Formats: sequence, structure tokens, C-alpha cells
Amino acid sequence: MRVEGLEVKWLGHDTFLISDGKTLITDPFEIKERVKADIVLISHNHYDHCSPEDVRKVSHDKTMIIAPENCSSCLRGMRAIFMKEGDEKTIDDVKIKAIPAYNVERSRSRFHPREYGGLGYIVDLSGKRFYFAGDTDLIPEMSSIDVDIAFLPVSGTYVMTAEEAAEATRMMKTKVAIPMHYGSIVGSRRDAERFKELASCNVIIL
Repeated sequence: MRVEGLEVKWLGHDTFLISDGKTLITDPFEIKERVKADIVLISHNHYDHCSPEDVRKVSHDKTMIIAPENCSSCLRGMRAIFMKEGDEKTIDDVKIKAIPAYNVERSRSRFHPREYGGLGYIVDLSGKRFYFAGDTDLIPEMSSIDVDIAFLPVSGTYVMTAEEAAEATRMMKTKVAIPMHYGSIVGSRRDAERFKELASCNVIIL
């Protein structure tokens, strides 16, 4: 599907194929299609986000992997750049900024404490900007985000609920939001639909 000028395809869970000139794949997991990425973005080292087998499936000999430092052992021997929050990299005109992704202290979930080093990313691709949030709660850093597309978790298990994700769309500036982190391991389409009902921007459920 064409979304704000970018070709976007959901492959399940937190895995998206995003392309326009360059092809990016986020958190490849249980890949069943024949797809290849120029850049792979990985949010953190949990098995359903940093899967070496799936990273290899979507890689070619020039694929660059972007990941937080907690993925260094998971990706040993692969062509990777390890980032921490605030870092910025440019790869073949694709600009990538690392954004923290974490569970807040008051959260019912503490699987992703801030010190764990999980990341989201803001990516500039062909003049469009998107935010891939990773596994995160509603966090203050979202108030400074200004993008065309936001990929946000909505299942409420380990991550934001649909209601909290909707609040995120009011905190940040985004034209379109696309829900994720539902339908396979945790959450259901109802979480995505609830998010669409409450969000302050256009929501596309893929």
C-alpha cells in the first residue's frame, strides 16, 4: 500500500517493509515471503525482534543492519551498526535517528526498562519521515516527534495500550499512524481497531 508517498507492507507483529528507492525492513520475524532489505532496523534483542535467522533471510551482501547495543551478541558476525539513543547515522542518503523505547516506572510492564537500551527510529527516506516506535510505553520523548507516518504498538502487553497509543498521536505530530505489535504473539485486531477509534490522526490498519 502507498502511504504518504512510501510503499508500506505489514509482514506481521512489528515487521514492516518500507520502500521508495531503498528498502527497509523493521524487526524481521517469522519471515515467509521472499523479500530483501537494503537496511534492517532492529529495536531490541528479544527473540521476536532480533531473530538472526530472519535477518539473514531478508539480507543481501550489501544489507546494513541498524540495532541497539544490546543486540551485539545476537548479530555477531553480521554487517551491523550499533546505536544508542540520540545517535544519528546516514546510510546512502537514508537518515536514521535513534529514539529511546522503554516501559515507564508506573507501567504494568517492566520488560523494557530504559537502561536496557531499546530503541525506536526516526527515518528520513526520499523526503518522507517515519517513526518506528519499537517496544515502548507512552513516553515524554514522543512530544518532540514530527513525522509523516508513525508505526505504534497497541496491544498493551509489554507495550502501550490502544488508548495510550492514541494519546501518543495527540502528543506527537504525524499525518498517519499504523498500529503494530498485535495479532501473532499478543494482542488482536480489536486493539488496532480501538486505536483507530481514538487516535487524533488518520489510522491505516494493514
